[in-house]
Amino acid sequence: MELLPVRPTVKTPAEAFTGDVYMTPIFNGAGPSRMTVALVRFTPGARTNWHSHAVGQTLHVTEGVGLVGTRDGHVLRIHAGETVVCPPDEEHWHGAGPDTFMSHLALLEAKPDGGDPTTWQEPVPADTYHDAAREA
Repeated sequence: MELLPVRPTVKTPAEAFTGDVYMTPIFNGAGPSRMTVALVRFTPGARTNWHSHAVGQTLHVTEGVGLVGTRDGHVLRIHAGETVVCPPDEEHWHGAGPDTFMSHLALLEAKPDGGDPTTWQEPVPADTYHDAAREA
């Protein structure tokens, strides 16, 4: 058994997020596990860039209301208590609604070869985000 240290909350990099987003790392693949878990807090209107995960990603909303969108235009409005599973290599984005905060636990696995589990892409344009918020 091992007690892991508390890790500080950090502001996420502007290269991968729009708006103010804060991440608290919880677990980062210690030992044989390849699982990473973080609590991510989005301020109203904040969101990730387009991205994908080689092994997929699971999001569990802990508070607030948010959005998840895919390249094919599918958009989900997500609420506290709900869980979204993003399949491997699906290009998607997620974040808070325009007028709401949202926090979620982000769970993802590293690839077996140890490579980066996330492929970051370009920002989600404001019009795409606002259209998604109206449609969801």
